[in-house]
Amino acid sequence: MIKVDRLTRTYGGFTAVDDVSFTCQPGRVTGFLGPNGAGKTTTMRIMVGLTPATRGSVTIGGLAYHDIPNPGRHVGVLLDAGAQHAGRTGREILTLGAKTMGLPLSRVDEMLALVSLTDAEAKRRMRNYSLGMKQRLGIAHALLGDPSVLILDEPANGLDPAGIRWMRDLLKGYANRGGTVLLSSHLLNEVELVADEMILIGRGTIVAQGDKASLLAQSGPAASLVTSLDNDALARALQGQGYAVTPAGSGLRVDAEPVQVGRAALEAGVVLTDLRSGARGLEDLFLELTAGTQREGHPAAATQLQEGAQA
Repeated sequence: MIKVDRLTRTYGGFTAVDDVSFTCQPGRVTGFLGPNGAGKTTTMRIMVGLTPATRGSVTIGGLAYHDIPNPGRHVGVLLDAGAQHAGRTGREILTLGAKTMGLPLSRVDEMLALVSLTDAEAKRRMRNYSLGMKQRLGIAHALLGDPSVLILDEPANGLDPAGIRWMRDLLKGYANRGGTVLLSSHLLNEVELVADEMILIGRGTIVAQGDKASLLAQSGPAASLVTSLDNDALARALQGQGYAVTPAGSGLRVDAEPVQVGRAALEAGVVLTDLRSGARGLEDLFLELTAGTQREGHPAAATQLQEGAQA
């Protein structure tokens, strides 16, 4: 288990992490989400003793990282896939890690196979690795000591779609076997598919946390988008049951859950051709809660751009 308690890190007058508290439980993948510069990497560096905290504490299995004996056997870390000697081969890097942790060298071959690095690739020097290969090697190094906790910063960077799916399955399997996973990213859609819990951070402060269902409950009232063979008849049926209905493209937007819309359509004898949730998703919630920390692309910036163009 990872426990972060009122963690703060300041640099002069700048606060990178501000009174952050959360817990990562065994058997679950926790997604740590935020825009670039939100404080994710600083928090993780404090966790593993690379950056001292100004205030607060982090414990892993009840201990500070520097108090864990042979920490690589208990905590697997990937903060920067390129932070290895560029002149060493992938196999040499893993071999040094195995010897440092007192592991049999057979573990090196097991990890290379796990992350799908071939023998030829393992003999290649790090400077000649692609970003995706560096990520795979970094994950192999993090898993080398068979740790009970994984701390991974942006591990999907450089991976192709097949690699991202592989990593997703790997982390879910690891958590299902009782491991604790903390996974940072600014790619909400990827984390949403693998994380059991999500922590949203912006400007060094936690702005929301919880599982997907509880976060979506914060995103606003229920809504559905529906299209049918007779939209007018469907609209009358829905309005007759007290639901607000407005036109939306070739269909209707209804202030109701999809199951309620489907039931009303069945009772009215209207055939539906499309029915889906119209409520705001996690991406909308994420952008709203972190809008003040986004560099570009958030709704406020888009509005300012439009207003400037009109002026």
